[in-house]
Amino acid sequence: MKVLLLFLKERLAWIGFFVFIIVVLNVLFTLDAGLIGVSIWYVNVCLLVSFIVFFIWRYVVEVGQLKDFLGNVDSHLDDAHSRNLALSPFQAAYFTKIEDVFYDKDTELNQAKVQLQEYTDELLAWVHEVKAPLTSINLMLDRIEDLTLRRKLEAEWLRLHLLVDQQLHQTRFSSIEKDNYMAEIELRTVVYKEIRAMQAWCIEKGIGFDVDELTETVMTDGKWLAFIVRQILSNAIKYSPTNSEVLIFTEVDPKGATLLHIKDAGIGICKEDLPRIFQKSYTGTAGRESAQSTGMGLYLAHNVAQKIGVRISVQSTVDEGSIFTLRFPLQNEYVKLTGR
Repeated sequence: MKVLLLFLKERLAWIGFFVFIIVVLNVLFTLDAGLIGVSIWYVNVCLLVSFIVFFIWRYVVEVGQLKDFLGNVDSHLDDAHSRNLALSPFQAAYFTKIEDVFYDKDTELNQAKVQLQEYTDELLAWVHEVKAPLTSINLMLDRIEDLTLRRKLEAEWLRLHLLVDQQLHQTRFSSIEKDNYMAEIELRTVVYKEIRAMQAWCIEKGIGFDVDELTETVMTDGKWLAFIVRQILSNAIKYSPTNSEVLIFTEVDPKGATLLHIKDAGIGICKEDLPRIFQKSYTGTAGRESAQSTGMGLYLAHNVAQKIGVRISVQSTVDEGSIFTLRFPLQNEYVKLTGR
């Protein structure tokens, strides 16, 4: 129906011309005495039926050509001269112009893809190059005898390491489907590893952890799950006051899904910011008060979670803290695919 209405709209000039002809003929039949014996209704009906038949014929032909073109546009553009379309010279001229536009856009798109791939490769190479001196600096820190100075340097090194790691995972995100491995992962192993990695930063701020037993196992990708936990923990440490505590515990919801909760006692998130915290580059109220916010950590964590079948949710109250929850379905697509 929509196509028919569009076709009628495009052919209003035809319809208007036909109505004009009918009006003229009826006027002539009325004014010309020589045409008194001819039935005006007979002529009108014949013209109307002829016009409707012609209109239907053009509708079937033109819509059929359009569907054939749209349904096989790629093959038509690949070999325009070998196609077997009944196009008029006027239509063929338009088609040739469309081909030229498609060719130019395809060329630009291919060039952009090549440039993007080159940029991605260069960025990955840069990240890997930066990791080498970072490792060396970390080893040198052990030689510093001043404990206070060493802890401060370790905390700053950790922040730099987290930024480089975030950039690495952001670059790899576009190919996450090729770089994931689903297996049964014990939550305790992942969480404790990330806590140990942030030990220097926690010591500097006096942040402690109250961790549940975390004996549950979930079906997920261990490396990408660690990245998600890392982003949430870094936010918890960044926005928590000194000498506070981060709670980490699990539970099973009524539907049978495993829930991993990470609760901090930080500044919390404003109600108006909650719906947008997972948007790219959104820093919210806290980001305007702290230059450390980039708005990328939670965005990447949320997108990675979607790719590996994990759902992130958050509850927060200003000046009371936030609870980030990771939901791991017991029966998800990955479990069905592996047959476990």
